[in-house]
Amino acid sequence: MIEAAKARLRRTMMFVPGNSPKMINNAELYGADSLMFDVEDSIAVSQKDAARLMVKYALKALPFNCETVVRINHVTQTPFGIDDLNAILPSKPDLIRLPKTESVEEVRLVTKMIEEVEAREGFPAGSINIICAIESVRGLYEVRAIAKEPRVVAIALGGEDFIADLRTQRTERGIEFYHARSEILMAARDAGIQAIDTVYADVNNLEGFCREVTDIKDMGFDGKSVVHPTQVTAVHEIYTPTEKQIAHAVKVLACYKDAVENNKGVIAVDGKMIDGPIVVRAERIVAQAKAAGLLAEEGCEDEK
Repeated sequence: MIEAAKARLRRTMMFVPGNSPKMINNAELYGADSLMFDVEDSIAVSQKDAARLMVKYALKALPFNCETVVRINHVTQTPFGIDDLNAILPSKPDLIRLPKTESVEEVRLVTKMIEEVEAREGFPAGSINIICAIESVRGLYEVRAIAKEPRVVAIALGGEDFIADLRTQRTERGIEFYHARSEILMAARDAGIQAIDTVYADVNNLEGFCREVTDIKDMGFDGKSVVHPTQVTAVHEIYTPTEKQIAHAVKVLACYKDAVENNKGVIAVDGKMIDGPIVVRAERIVAQAKAAGLLAEEGCEDEK
């Protein structure tokens, strides 16, 4: 189950305040790949208990069809994180997002609690996994080790806290994130997991948002954290492959399947040799096309 979680499509991970019944009830309407219910930074201390319980019961009562994520409070730096886990894990979210992750010890503490709950509740092993947010220089120094922890399926950049730690400010070009994005992406790829970019807080600047999404897509990021429904649509449009890309990917996968089934040693499409990385890229394009509704689940078979 963990391997399947690593491969799941996560173009968008939308923040949903954990203390807002209206936003929780309506969150799935906007089509985000993942919904991230927040009981951390967006929730005042006086509202922590209420948000925690609201998310707990929402996960149990509402039939979410997308991935569910809960961003808890830090498990050692705050008095709230362990209580968050005790309340929320029995409701079986798909992922727990660890904020401000700086060490493998933090990840292992949460992993142990997840394993105990899975065993006690009878959940299949690997039902609940982890996404770690890197939000400090110390966390960035440890990101390669963090990314290789078994339950970690993605690494995210937490931009606002990171630039505060750098003692700088957000720029239009995003120069302050160049190194962090590269390190996070390399660590994720080395560990075989996903990389999710930070939020773009100016919801009124759609042009700037789209430019940033295009940049992180071109870098290789799997998706982006978002804070507004309009951003979901924009990200999905940017991550949707063209008709030409889809047609080529379908052809590559059909030829690859034929070669495997018939023990063909050499694979070529349109006169070009096809190897493992090209097949992986084609699989990713097909997955994106299916998510965008441009290709049916049996699309590869039909095209062949």
